[in-house]
Amino acid sequence: MDNLLRTLGKLPGALLIIPLFLAALINTFVPEVLGIGSFTTALFRDGAVPLIAMFFFVMGSQIRVKSVASSLEKGVVMLLGKYAAAIAVGLGVAYLTPEGTLLGLVPLAIIAAMGNSNGAMYIALTGQFGNRSDKGAVAVLSINDGPLLTMIALGAAGLADFSPMALLAVFLPILLGFVIGNTSQIAREFLAPGEKLILPFALFAIGAGIDLGVFLTAGAVGFLLGIMTIVLSGGLAMLALHLWHVARRHPKPTRNVIGGACEATTAGNAIATPAAVALADPSYQSVQAVATTQVASAVVVTAVLIPFVVVAVSKWQARRGVSPEAEEAMYEGRDAVPDEPVPAAGPLAA
Repeated sequence: MDNLLRTLGKLPGALLIIPLFLAALINTFVPEVLGIGSFTTALFRDGAVPLIAMFFFVMGSQIRVKSVASSLEKGVVMLLGKYAAAIAVGLGVAYLTPEGTLLGLVPLAIIAAMGNSNGAMYIALTGQFGNRSDKGAVAVLSINDGPLLTMIALGAAGLADFSPMALLAVFLPILLGFVIGNTSQIAREFLAPGEKLILPFALFAIGAGIDLGVFLTAGAVGFLLGIMTIVLSGGLAMLALHLWHVARRHPKPTRNVIGGACEATTAGNAIATPAAVALADPSYQSVQAVATTQVASAVVVTAVLIPFVVVAVSKWQARRGVSPEAEEAMYEGRDAVPDEPVPAAGPLAA
């Protein structure tokens, strides 16, 4: 079993996607296994709501508010760029296509996937290819974790009807976790392992309500959603960073946009967003399964492809004489803004 888990750990999103797929497999062919009652049914079939609630609480406790000014600015710029792409595409599909879908992609899945990002992947990639301000921006970017921004977009556009009490009921666990995590280092460290522990169980319970046939149809088009997330939301995040640099009159060698490329992902926690939205607005229950599988596909696609995208962007910047090191030197007031091209950071860029 240990060897199997080590192997699975090397596959992007495996410990999230496999429980979802396994539960759907059981529900499709032997659903009675999950309906034997007592603790088994309570945990593996009917446990999605409490498990997701617990996950949101733990997730909220890990959102940090402390960061330096440059990181906060950069984080806000990337967050708005990525969110704008998600809203534009999602609402465009909802209002401008005949059936309100794009090749089967539903607006709920589009906004949930494109508006979310993989914080762990972002930290890992900016740690190798970025600078301190890139890494620090994750304090702001963590706001797109969970269903908050998706529900705001759907509600504001009139595509969902969320009562104030329903919204409060969804976000209160996140808010409570946020308060506890930012007022107690001990509590934050205690709760931190819960993010990895709870989510596979929650996704298994979500998968227990999905027929495998949905994977064969909705999951395939989810590949397109992953590409859209990388190209459109990542592209707009990089463009927003570039425009911010220009507006702030930063020297050309310091106009580093690598953070926007690192942000072009979908996190595993976004797989739970359709269930949270459907809980707050029951009209979305009919598309919850489809949206969940589409988001799940986007998680895998972005996790596999984004390292190669970041390497390409890093090399592209280097050819133009732009580097994260030059940007960091500017923030620190050092005379290290180079006039010549700077090699891209990290051994993968060679």
